[in-house]
Amino acid sequence: MFRKNTKHQQPALISAASELPEKQRKRLENSWAGTFYKEFFGRIDEETFAVLYSEKASRPNVPVNVLVGLEALKSGYGWSDEELYENYCYNLQVRYALGYDRLGDGDFEIRTLYYFRERLSRYNVEKGINLLEQAFEQITDAQITTLKVRTGMQRMDSTQIASNIVSASRLQLLVEGMQRVERILSEADKARLAESFAPYIRDSAGHYTYRIKGKEAIQEHLDRIGQDIYSLLQELCPTYAAETAYQVLERLFTENFNLVESQAHPKANEEISSGCLQSVDDLEATYRTKGNVHYKGYVANLTETCDPQNAIQLVTKVQVAANNVDDSQLLAEALPNLKERTDLDTMVSDGGYGGEASDKALQETGVTLIQTAIRGRSPSTDKLHLSAFNIKFNPQGKPSKITCPQEQTAPVQASAHQKAFVAHFDPAICQTCPLHEQCPAKPGKRDVRCHLRFTQAEARAAERRRMSQEHAQDRHNLRSAVESSVRSLKHPFPAGKLPVRGIFRMTCMIIGSAAMTNVRRIQRYTTAKIKAMQAIQNEKDRPATSQDSFFVALGRFFAAQLCPRPDLSLVVGC
Repeated sequence: MFRKNTKHQQPALISAASELPEKQRKRLENSWAGTFYKEFFGRIDEETFAVLYSEKASRPNVPVNVLVGLEALKSGYGWSDEELYENYCYNLQVRYALGYDRLGDGDFEIRTLYYFRERLSRYNVEKGINLLEQAFEQITDAQITTLKVRTGMQRMDSTQIASNIVSASRLQLLVEGMQRVERILSEADKARLAESFAPYIRDSAGHYTYRIKGKEAIQEHLDRIGQDIYSLLQELCPTYAAETAYQVLERLFTENFNLVESQAHPKANEEISSGCLQSVDDLEATYRTKGNVHYKGYVANLTETCDPQNAIQLVTKVQVAANNVDDSQLLAEALPNLKERTDLDTMVSDGGYGGEASDKALQETGVTLIQTAIRGRSPSTDKLHLSAFNIKFNPQGKPSKITCPQEQTAPVQASAHQKAFVAHFDPAICQTCPLHEQCPAKPGKRDVRCHLRFTQAEARAAERRRMSQEHAQDRHNLRSAVESSVRSLKHPFPAGKLPVRGIFRMTCMIIGSAAMTNVRRIQRYTTAKIKAMQAIQNEKDRPATSQDSFFVALGRFFAAQLCPRPDLSLVVGC
């Protein structure tokens, strides 16, 4: 039965925190624990999680805000569950952050946390809703409102993250799949198929592949195990088709072999897709090559505010997806939610976020994308590129008007086959244009007008390139800081490897890390603000000479010029 936790709103008269000397108590209140309690824990809407519990009269739940707070702390500090539980029991800062004044209050067994995660996962599977993600967004929106953070301009970046899996070769995965199937068989089936499984269960899959040296030997073993798997799948299908281990082995066979006249032939490496199974323990991890580095796992996408007038920037959204998902798709999925929650009108990103998927979403939401780079080759300097033309789009996202670098404007219409667009420029003006030789608009054989043809995709790519060139002076400063935010997100996890598996648990941990990133930023901001206020008060209390007054006035004048918001002039360090 769900019950809301309100006990933390009434502090105990006698507690471990209240018994601290005043100096230490103040330090506790101003530490991350105090900020966590006020800015995160106190903003959790527990009613959202009521759907996880029975409506029947029964034993009340362990406070939801405590469990959600623990999830954020686990991710923010990279603790194991055992370390998390020990800190919950004995760490005064952790207990203060979770609304407990006295050691011993709120006792529960660690398995309660496991049950809570299981409920969250089951609800996500059934309803497609991640309640932790909803809570993070609700809390962040409240923080943005309280701190008056401008959200019109935001930046986005992605990073590779790995789940807690072993990097295994194709052959090792196939052997491991065979071993998992052998374990689920009945004793009678194990005895009947002992000869088929014998070569693969004598040792671990790692030891099996370790003894095989050379490409020819590996190919020979792939041929043999492929035929054995095919025979076993046929044999076991009537009885074990519903078992997860059987389905995993079937998937491994389909992804790694071609079946020709009942003979299994291993696929070449080039034939295997990036979405193929990377681990029998994590069925959602994928493969990606970025540059010269190979990754197995997922991609985390982060969005944060970046308005230069903000004294503090906050992470507004995090996403986790298979690492073979394109950045433009992540942007397209994030835009509707960001547009609904914030005043987003400009998104700053790197070159990976431009594409057909994001173009459509940007058009629908009315958001402008500014990229620091553009995919593909740089245009030739000897000729005018389409990006030199200013293209106007109609409400349906189709090009309607185009203006050349010499300010000649022409309407855009669909081509004869409706597969592209064409603009006709006045030949009299074009002939006298100093850029005539470099211009891509050329006269036709029968029509003397200068024709410029382009597709919808080319028009969108040209517009992205033009926007990138226009903002070349200020874009780098706005986007570059997101790299440090990405580092903050991954810092609790050594080498970017999270101690969990599966996209849901990976998402929950990244959300928790983002929540702690925001808490730490708010804590630094409030600490700097308090120090600034104290400095101002000390300045007021100190007897001033005429010379002091002159320099104080001069300092305030320059601070006002550099920082238009006078209340934050000292906070931002101007």
